[in-house]
Amino acid sequence: MNNNTEHKSNYYLLPLALALCICGGIWLGKSLGNSNDDYAAQTETSNSSKIRDILQILDTKYVDDVNGEKVFETAIGDMLHQLDPHSNYIPATELQAINESINGEFFGIGIRFFMIRDTLCVTNVINNSPSMIAGLLSGDKIIAVDGKSIGGKMDQTEEIMSKLKGPDGTKVKVTILRGRSKMDKTITRGAIPLESIPVSFMLSANIGYVKIDQFSMTTTSEFKTATTKLLSQGMKKIVLDLRDNGGGLLGAAVNVCDEFLEDGLTIVKIKGEHLKQEVYKSSSRGALKKTEVVVLINSNSASASEILAGALQDNDRATIMGRRSFGKGLVQEDFRLRDGSNLRLTIARYYTPTGRCIQKPYNGNIQDYYKDQINRIDNGELFSADTTLYVDSLKFKTPKGKTVYGGGGIMPDVFVAYDSIGNSGYYTQLRYAAAFQMFAFDYVLGKRNSWKNPSDFNKSFNVSDALFENFVKYAADNLNIEPDGNSKSKSKLLIKQTIKSEIARQIWIEAGFYEVEKSTDKVIQKAIEYLRK
Repeated sequence: MNNNTEHKSNYYLLPLALALCICGGIWLGKSLGNSNDDYAAQTETSNSSKIRDILQILDTKYVDDVNGEKVFETAIGDMLHQLDPHSNYIPATELQAINESINGEFFGIGIRFFMIRDTLCVTNVINNSPSMIAGLLSGDKIIAVDGKSIGGKMDQTEEIMSKLKGPDGTKVKVTILRGRSKMDKTITRGAIPLESIPVSFMLSANIGYVKIDQFSMTTTSEFKTATTKLLSQGMKKIVLDLRDNGGGLLGAAVNVCDEFLEDGLTIVKIKGEHLKQEVYKSSSRGALKKTEVVVLINSNSASASEILAGALQDNDRATIMGRRSFGKGLVQEDFRLRDGSNLRLTIARYYTPTGRCIQKPYNGNIQDYYKDQINRIDNGELFSADTTLYVDSLKFKTPKGKTVYGGGGIMPDVFVAYDSIGNSGYYTQLRYAAAFQMFAFDYVLGKRNSWKNPSDFNKSFNVSDALFENFVKYAADNLNIEPDGNSKSKSKLLIKQTIKSEIARQIWIEAGFYEVEKSTDKVIQKAIEYLRK
């Protein structure tokens, strides 16, 4: 087992971000616009009166100024977390972003950007977007919006996004710097799709690959489009990547699962004290019912991802590969409150076809609950399979006699250890500081048309020792990150690989990134090896 600090510090980069996303509320229920809009109590209870009195006393008597609204909202969250870790209060100001994520679109100008040296740099312009129509190009730098200068701080991203987003059909004027030329562009905002499936391609002559980032209202159609294309390219087997997928809508996960299962099989059961049991079953529809499938999961695969993985595992339909999933087996429904805020309340538990509830234990302490992600690093679970986590009473049998486990996530059929080769404190610093993205953006200026496609780039481009040294100097000059000890040589191959992946991402977004990563991703390579047997 290898759990030294360098390995742990690097691994925190992804799990902590995903844990925060999970903490924000993964749910399986209806979208926010449901029949429970404007739900509110009709009569004042003694408890609500008591809360009002306490807030009034705080406002008039406390030693310092009090933000009563903030105190109240924090208290609601703390109260809900006494019940379970996933019931949550969502302020009205945060609902828009959640709706956009689940609906699969927002209204804006259609660019991907990154703050580099306190400047908004356009890394990609989305095809057929308002920005493309207006003539923006990848590599442009936006220095003003509606005549007001922007930039100056790395943490201004949310503020800048709020200036660029807006109602459909409204206009925004941006001032861009292209090389040494400054020009104004007026952009008419429009609908921008948020893809839940960022990439799909063929791994070999007959093995396809589909990556699902989340389950939204557009996932079903995206999945059918992606797999139809892969089938036309000769796909006979598929790798379905659910790693780092924090969940989303139940219906989307059920629909994807239905593509694989024969008619009449149980996908998931939902039970609650105040909810009549619901059973979701597969139909005769689906184009992948004979397609062999491997599903990839890790500790950040949660909720709807676990429903999909659990259903395919319990029905002996897929091989689950990777590491134990998050362990969220609770179902939430949204209740809109009168002030526009939202109560996301746990209303049921879900059970896999064999009867497993894979919700991990909760002691009432929300910090301890999410610390489980870090504990898995400390106890070595990411580096070797630990079936002692599953007690005998939580064992279940699939129709073909395979043992599966409940009580804390989906246990993979084939364990693949976390790849920590090349990690160091130096590499972690580079990742945290976004050194790779910055370097890649500067590197591709004037080179974006040098390669025909991601495959051509992956075959012909290699990071030379000279380019590696240029990167090291770049990080030192621009970010004051210097290698310590032997970390430079220790992480050299990993740094080269990351440079190449990020350069590809700058030009072709995720299609470029995964084209490069597939050859070094040990979990994907293990899946290919398994499917070739």
